[in-house]
Formats: sequence, structure tokens, C-alpha cells
Amino acid sequence: MKAIDVHVHVPRQPGLPPTRLSEAMRRYFRAGPPPPDADAMANQYKGWDIMGVLLTVDNETTTGEPPDSNDYIASIVKKYPQQFIGFVGVDPWKGKRAVQELERGVKQLGLRGLKLHPNSQAFFPNDPRFYPLYDAARGLGVPVLFHTGHAGAGAGLPGGARIKLKYSNPLHIDDMAADFPDLTIIMAHPGWPWQEEQIAVAIHKANVFIDLSGWAPRYFPESLVREISTRLQDKVLFGSDYPLITPERWMREFEQLPIKDEVRPKVLLENARRALKLAS
Repeated sequence: MKAIDVHVHVPRQPGLPPTRLSEAMRRYFRAGPPPPDADAMANQYKGWDIMGVLLTVDNETTTGEPPDSNDYIASIVKKYPQQFIGFVGVDPWKGKRAVQELERGVKQLGLRGLKLHPNSQAFFPNDPRFYPLYDAARGLGVPVLFHTGHAGAGAGLPGGARIKLKYSNPLHIDDMAADFPDLTIIMAHPGWPWQEEQIAVAIHKANVFIDLSGWAPRYFPESLVREISTRLQDKVLFGSDYPLITPERWMREFEQLPIKDEVRPKVLLENARRALKLAS
């Protein structure tokens, strides 16, 4: 296995309509068409010799749209266990039902983490109303991955499609990381325009990691590139944001960055194994 891609979006579940933001997202990223189905996605990841972490977002409360189900995610993992692991997607506004779905996803479906998207789900991660969800993740021993920073979702649309960036400031993560020191937290994406805050949180909190998805590496801020080779070398994870950015492109551009040779395998593989509690 060459690498672990910790940020992979699945093709839309068969039978569900495209989300209203999916086409806008492809335009924003200048991405090609998504794979036609999960089998095509799996063939790509097998060809790249990369394991992927499959993600979905349940923002039904804010959008009214049905999410890809956790059963769908689990079915892909079951069919391609050498290629993928999966995270549970829940809508935090569903309260106890969200906690119950997380428990079902981990205990019954075999999923390995929790994915939340504060922008599209319209919540502050440090709001105590959502602490029971984090406490459940802690008890289950699974990490929680939060979108941080600017959002491709809604970018360039009137009003940003009502998506508000304030929810994704990494300093909100700092609060709940302090309150849940035994919970592994992954901040997804370089956290622009709060890049320095994000770096500070990851350095200060031992239980916090950063995944480098959603940005082509050639656009990484200079401060982030510097910290990847130094203070963050054990805290950053390879993620692509597939299919909006492919692992192939990400890794090609990552090779061109001035990163120490001994740090590269940490970013691509070793740090993810530790954060996800995967066997070597």
C-alpha cells in the first residue's frame, strides 16, 4: 500500500438525485465528471495502490436532501475491504438519533470514524449541545473528522448558497479538543483563511491532526509547507478530496514541494495509520 487517502467522497448512492451543490462544486474545483459508480472508484484506488477513507455528509436538516446512507458506505467497504474503510455520516441536529446512528454505524456496520461538516450543517463544533455526540465517539474509540476553513460548497453562488464560513474556524475545534482530550480529531483541509490558527491548534493539542485534502499542494501556504517538514511532521495526513482532486494529481504536486524525504512517508501513510488505529 503506497498511501492512505483520508478524504474520499463516494459517488452518489444509486436511486438518490444529485445534490444541488454537486455540480457547483465540480465547477469550483474545475474537476472532471465523477466516477459512474463505486466499482469504478474502487478500480481507480486499486490501480493507484492507495487505501481510501470513504465519507458522506448528512445535512438533511439544513438542505432537506437525503444523504448517502451509512449502509451504502458500509456496503462498499464490505465489497472492497482491502481498498477502503468508512466513516459514519450523521446530522448533528438530530440529537439522540445522531448518537444512535453513530453507534449503529460503528458497532453494526463496522465503520471507523465520524464525519461532520460545520458549514453545510450550520453548527459550531464547540457548542455543548453536540458534546454527547463527541462523547459517544470517544467511548467507541473512533476519530471525528471536521471540515475546517473555506468551503468549496457554495463558493461563487449567490449568498454562497446560504453556507456560512464562520462555523469552520479551527479555533472552535480548539475548544472541544481541550474538552475531549481522549478523542482523536482530524481537521479536514488546510484551514484558510485561518491557516495560522489551524497550525497553532494542531501543535498545541496532541489529539488533533490536519488532513491536507481539498487543496492542490502547489497552492499550500508557505507556512504550512514549512510546518509539514518540522513541527507538524507527525500531525498531517494525506487526503485528496476525491473526485474533486484526484490522489494522482495530489501526489504528483506533493513531490514538488520542499518536504524532507524522511517526512514524506509519515504524511502519506504512517500518520494516518496512527490516527485511524490501523495495523502496520
